[in-house]
Amino acid sequence: MKDLNDRQRLILALVIHEYVENAQPVGSQHLVEHYELGVSPATVRNAMVDLTDSGFLRQPHTSAGRAPTEEGYRYFVRQLMGQTDLPANTRRTITHQFYQAGQDVNRWLRLAASVLAHQSQAASLVTSPRPVQAHFKHLELIATHGRQVLMVVVLSEGQVRQQMLTLAEPVPQEQLSATADRINQRCVEMGGEKIASLIEQGDALEQDVLKLIGEELQQKEGSAAVEVYRDGLRNVLAEPEFADSEAARKALRVLEEQPFLEDVLKRTVLNNSVEGVQILIGGEGTWEELRDCSMVLARYGAPGQLTGAVGVIGPMRMAYGRTVSTVRFVSGLLSDLVIEMLAD
Repeated sequence: MKDLNDRQRLILALVIHEYVENAQPVGSQHLVEHYELGVSPATVRNAMVDLTDSGFLRQPHTSAGRAPTEEGYRYFVRQLMGQTDLPANTRRTITHQFYQAGQDVNRWLRLAASVLAHQSQAASLVTSPRPVQAHFKHLELIATHGRQVLMVVVLSEGQVRQQMLTLAEPVPQEQLSATADRINQRCVEMGGEKIASLIEQGDALEQDVLKLIGEELQQKEGSAAVEVYRDGLRNVLAEPEFADSEAARKALRVLEEQPFLEDVLKRTVLNNSVEGVQILIGGEGTWEELRDCSMVLARYGAPGQLTGAVGVIGPMRMAYGRTVSTVRFVSGLLSDLVIEMLAD
């Protein structure tokens, strides 16, 4: 990313601030009059031309002022924004609201979505926490008819999975029970990857069963949280960028289509070792549906135990400082609550 001199950095930051506030291209005369820059409009205009040539600003119309580009926003959030915090009274109010919700996780998540939408004036999403790793608890193998066997797998999270197996030849119940007993003794509390490493150690039946159990656990570990709490969609649809129906449809898809949302969350915060708040601007060349949007996302939860995601989606013309500080604060607050819940 090209480096900018101090004047260019200041002008870029001011253009972004004005454009976020008013959704109108910003002129050099306006900046000089409102910010007492101590230089002439021509000097500011020259800096804006340089920023336009470098790809950080654009000129929507020949006689209009300038507006930020994707690269301009990216430079701002990575180089200029710095770290800000919500005002102390806002943090106190939000914290009080959460602790009034008691130990009800669903109330926490609904409240988190509401707070994020209100503070950012954008659309929010909060996923329910999920186990970082699914664990095996118990197996039953039940002979049914001929070569058909019912496999019942119980996970440590209390979930039960059932699957019909077709064996190469009939196997008596005694042998099925013995196989299940050996797997129960060897594999209790193991995750899918560990179980997969044991496949070669048993007989043919045991290998087949261990393979299926490992696949089931790894599939569960790779899935995003089932439930997503949303709020503030009307905030997004009210923005001028989304007055066009196609842009609004894309914004709706991001929040409403579960497979797409799962893909974004898994590849950014849920299955990613990167800590802290993640900012996606314009889809980052990966998601065309996000071409007109920005997302601010963070992971929350108890490390190694339960994790979920919180985030905000809106137009690229977003108040990034306040949105990032809100997402960071809410994710930290949810993490504290989850850790306290697990410790009880």
